[in-house]
Amino acid sequence: MAADTAPRQRKVRILATLGPSSANPEMIGKLYRAGADAFRLNMSHGKHEDLEVAIAAIRALERDVRRPMTILADLQGPKLRVGQFADGLVQLEPGSAFIVDRDETPGDRSRVTLPHPEVFEAIETGARLLLDDGKIVLRVTAAGAERIETIVEVGGPLSNNKGLNVPDVIVPMAALTDKDRADLTFALDNGVDWIALSFVQKPEDVAEARQLIQGRAALLAKIEKPSAVRRIDEILETADAVMVARGDLGVELPPEDVPPLQKQIVEKARMLGRPVVVATQMLESMIRSPTPTRAEVSDVATAVYDGADAIMLSAESAAGDWPEEAVRMMDKIATAVEADPSHWARVHFTETKPDATSADALAEASNGIAQTVSASAIICFTTSGSTARRVSRERPSVPLLVLTPKLKTARRLGLLWGAHSVHTRDVANFEEMVAKSKRMALRAQIAKGGDRVIVMAGVPFGTPGSTNVLHIVRLLGDELERHTEDEIERDD
Repeated sequence: MAADTAPRQRKVRILATLGPSSANPEMIGKLYRAGADAFRLNMSHGKHEDLEVAIAAIRALERDVRRPMTILADLQGPKLRVGQFADGLVQLEPGSAFIVDRDETPGDRSRVTLPHPEVFEAIETGARLLLDDGKIVLRVTAAGAERIETIVEVGGPLSNNKGLNVPDVIVPMAALTDKDRADLTFALDNGVDWIALSFVQKPEDVAEARQLIQGRAALLAKIEKPSAVRRIDEILETADAVMVARGDLGVELPPEDVPPLQKQIVEKARMLGRPVVVATQMLESMIRSPTPTRAEVSDVATAVYDGADAIMLSAESAAGDWPEEAVRMMDKIATAVEADPSHWARVHFTETKPDATSADALAEASNGIAQTVSASAIICFTTSGSTARRVSRERPSVPLLVLTPKLKTARRLGLLWGAHSVHTRDVANFEEMVAKSKRMALRAQIAKGGDRVIVMAGVPFGTPGSTNVLHIVRLLGDELERHTEDEIERDD
């Protein structure tokens, strides 16, 4: 496959989940060509040896196209489940009494075991227990250390080992299980770029995971519980990025509450400059159908209009019949939305006030200067990625080319709105920075002779977080022809 030096025209990023339908080298390449910018590994499914094969395939693709590839490992988190029934299935009637207890005897229509002592410790009278993805609702009438008495508010069939959600209290459980810790070690040892943390209830959960990761990957907190929503500001301060995990939110909260919460979380994340991913059931019907519903198309479009950094495919690309088509459809929707003349104004409904730092001031100014002088692109030199994140927060109207000597940084920026990352050798002085900016802009096909570009960097070079230079560069008409093989080799 030929080197892919040109950035995508689309600014929002597409995160595609790999699974039985797609976790092979051929399909991973097809998903990339269809529009996938990053790949998610669901640690709830698949053996480590299978995931290792998928990671190797992504890295091989990265070498083939000479473009950094982003891999996110999504940890499963604790799974609360009831026990088993003597007959395998019971029917719970609305208004009837039902007991959840610590007795390991198989259950019946009046009771079932729950092998999670933490729930008994936290539950309160009046709280809800949601079973089977919220299809059954129990209201707690009495709670003790050994049994929880409830009234069935919404009944239905209940079978063995169905999931339990406890939306009204914070369950005293760590977000990381033994399985998660083993999966985390595997993911870090195999060089993934992002870790997604499930079952986040409070910022301390994120802090614990960050301590274990030790900077070896960036950390994304999944917002899927009401307790996390209540402390979203603190979680955003602690995490590197967040995901609006709408499936679980829609179980634990009334469905009508999820759309406004999605907008609020996206807005808060953007204000802080944290990448935000909107996920779950975006093109759900494409698991079995080659085309989505009109409602799903509108759902994806809404996330793009809100300025989310990335939109995610789950089962559509992991286990569906049409993984490549699902990615291509998401790409088409996002591209069409970004071509809408009103998109620019809608994305900037969110006011992103800069901090009182030179780096933030220059990042904010870069977008306005680019428009004033009709620049073709903004080019960032960065080691840590902070310059790129600051500029991306402003949602610039021109391409954002990110040049970094750290492959780890280039890969992590794959979830960042509008950023096209290039792993390249570092520069030693101002003149070299200007010359490389010109070469890279031409090679990435984001500028041509006679165009202006905005260049941002920190001096002294190689010092993370020291953005203090903004320079306007004009490319000469014969710039590309004057590139030597030695210059290109130095860039690589």
